[in-house]
Amino acid sequence: MAFTLDLPEDLFGSAERVVCESSEGSEWSVRARRYSTGVASLTIHNSRGYVEVLPYLGQMIWDAEFDGESLRMASMFDEPQNTDHIMGTYGCFAFHAGLLAAGCPSPEDDHVLHGEFPCAPMDSAQLILDEDKVVVRSQREYVMGFGHHYLATPSVTMRAGSALFEIELEVTNLSTYAPMPLQYMCHLNPRFLPGATLRQNLPPGAFGLRDTVPAHVTPTPEWEAINERIRDGEIDPDSLVGAEVFDPEIVYFADDLPGLGSALRFSMSNSSDFEFVTEFDSAEFAVATRWILSNPDQQVAAYVIPGTSRPEGYRAAHKAGTLIELPAGESRHFGVTTGLVAAGERAETSA
Repeated sequence: MAFTLDLPEDLFGSAERVVCESSEGSEWSVRARRYSTGVASLTIHNSRGYVEVLPYLGQMIWDAEFDGESLRMASMFDEPQNTDHIMGTYGCFAFHAGLLAAGCPSPEDDHVLHGEFPCAPMDSAQLILDEDKVVVRSQREYVMGFGHHYLATPSVTMRAGSALFEIELEVTNLSTYAPMPLQYMCHLNPRFLPGATLRQNLPPGAFGLRDTVPAHVTPTPEWEAINERIRDGEIDPDSLVGAEVFDPEIVYFADDLPGLGSALRFSMSNSSDFEFVTEFDSAEFAVATRWILSNPDQQVAAYVIPGTSRPEGYRAAHKAGTLIELPAGESRHFGVTTGLVAAGERAETSA
């Protein structure tokens, strides 16, 4: 039997508070606090590690650690910032990009980077306790006069004894007559693992180098030389050997995923002890993005970012035919499983 607990804003104070914990053993502990920046934080611990969720700030996943290994990118942000745009707090493990538009806007677009949702204030949040899992769920109703009206419900699910967790989002078009555009990315920002090998159950060569330059990227001669070496096959897209010089970012795309398989699995590892893993269904995500950046301030190796389209803005998605038109009253669900798999678990999860 599942139990649901409301998580009102006033639950989160400057002193950490235990919301609930296991009565026997040490499998579960849920703790609430508020950062000095005013951002509410909920950390769910199981016997393998923890996931830290920001239930009222876009339900961003600020941090995740399992078996002593941090999953999160390195950044300049020591704590989440109370901001309305993702660039003001770009240090999290994952955020929800979209939903009316997503990605890097072109000069013809009028949306902000990665859309309106990453740092949107949530209306409410709940904790759901079940026999072998804990779920944190938030809700956000977006309504704009002479515009769109939707309900978004993001959630994170942790399971007993597991270093994998589920990130989900359901969005419902609340308009009584008009369709709404929908672009979505589950924007994962994993830690850079030097020298790592990247694997996926896609055909060889599925990832191709980005051939556009977004506004936030300033090309340098060194960066252009790296791109040329990738095009010439001198740099392997499935390896991080030498990727410490990827600054500005290097980005690859794999398109038309439904034609390449259904249950997709991506991984990154530089150790025989563990690998980072992400799994999703191509029926929900048609495009995979790979984003790699390394400089003294920020290091990230997003070996896969699942999306409904390339992160090149609204107009590019519309032109490519990957912009979703969600009919009035209808819903779409997106789900991603990600986290860490230890060496002894690999055969089981790969079966």
